Amino acid sequence: MLLAFVALIASFVVLLPNCNAQTNFTNPVVYSDFADNDVFKGPDGAYYFSASSFQFSPGGPILKSFDLVNWEFIGHSVPVLDFGASYDMSGTPAWVQGIWASTMRYRASNKTWYWIGCIGFWNTYIYTAPDVTGPWKQAAVLPGGTCYYDCGLLIDDDDTMYVAYGNTNVNIAQLASDGLGQVKTQQIFSGPTNLQGVEGNRLYKINGTYYILDDSPQGVTLIWRATNIWGPWENQTLQTNVGSPLPGGGLIDQGSLVEGPSGQWYFMSCSWDYPSGRIPLIAPIEWSDEGWPSLVEINGAWGSSYQYPATPQVLTNWTGTDEFSGTALSPQWEWNFNPDTTKYTFSSGNVTLYTATVTNDLYSARNVLTHRTYGPNPVGTAELDFSNMADGDRAGLAAFRDQSAWIEVIRSGTNFAVRMIYNATQGPNNSWTTVSNGTVAANTDLPSGTSKIWLRTQMNVML
Repeated sequence: MLLAFVALIASFVVLLPNCNAQTNFTNPVVYSDFADNDVFKGPDGAYYFSASSFQFSPGGPILKSFDLVNWEFIGHSVPVLDFGASYDMSGTPAWVQGIWASTMRYRASNKTWYWIGCIGFWNTYIYTAPDVTGPWKQAAVLPGGTCYYDCGLLIDDDDTMYVAYGNTNVNIAQLASDGLGQVKTQQIFSGPTNLQGVEGNRLYKINGTYYILDDSPQGVTLIWRATNIWGPWENQTLQTNVGSPLPGGGLIDQGSLVEGPSGQWYFMSCSWDYPSGRIPLIAPIEWSDEGWPSLVEINGAWGSSYQYPATPQVLTNWTGTDEFSGTALSPQWEWNFNPDTTKYTFSSGNVTLYTATVTNDLYSARNVLTHRTYGPNPVGTAELDFSNMADGDRAGLAAFRDQSAWIEVIRSGTNFAVRMIYNATQGPNNSWTTVSNGTVAANTDLPSGTSKIWLRTQMNVML
């Protein structure tokens, strides 16, 4: 029998960066999956962090910090994934597509925030807002085939807007005066032949010189420079296969260069950390007399601790309790794909999820509400009121990725039961098709008259 499936997905724990006597911080600075960061200083002196979010909606998450270590979640650049029916789970859902390495900046001349990203290797979308927290709107779509893959935006001293983008063959696009169209684009270099391509392009102008930061999937970070935006460009290596400070952490991935409050520069990157994702790390860099940056390593590896870039300023903790007291979700919550907005409501400190899909497959269920895990031992706790569930409805709390487990309440006639299911699986080879709906590991009936239950997930992501 097909079942009406409503799933609330969350895993979170109160855990902040370690402030060793307020002089040193401990990596990672955000123990959560925020890949492909674009970090920069905003007009108010604060730092802003834009990241990938794939098929999760809203997209383009934005974090804010004053010290580059303590971050708060303030919003999203892309309110709805308005990229086609596959982002509404219609037809073939666009698993792990959507928002990849994109870029965001503030333009002082027109007091406008810009977000630019290529969706599905085909169209480049531009979103704008009068304030970093919105309202954001889709302002332009570049012609089909114009893909600013892994892009970095620079607003030059004369207010001209440039975008660096590409995989292996790196290009510069000059944007129109309003930033919503393209004037020209030109290939400026190709990655070294001994590397398996370069990507993750970030474009800067530092002391009159243009720089592009990019990386290779082999764990190599490159820095390129030129005195003219169109070249010629030369390069050196910023780091090669430096060890991760995370236990069992993988390769260092793409990231950003950013100048701290005291003038010290930093490399904000991330480390692969299965199953948590790509976890943000930060380390200082040093500049040579010749104008090349290099990573400050500790014993040949990315340091687990460095001196604070600025006086620590702990901000709103997004991993604590959420009473759902507002009229909208807090920014730390994202739906798996665009939700059916007619199938949830807010009232009296609750979010109510209505059956949006009739299915026995978690990966086919619409309106799955998600919260990133945080820390090496994340914990998620939720109170579930199931008094209005219909016969066949299921609702629960899950550890959600391509291999999932969850606790759920299921109604069968007048009977309610709670059960634990594990090993629901997608795959293999990134096919994202469901190969298992999971196995019931435990099951027990709930006492008659019960209408609420507390559910908790606990994970050890370091196993």
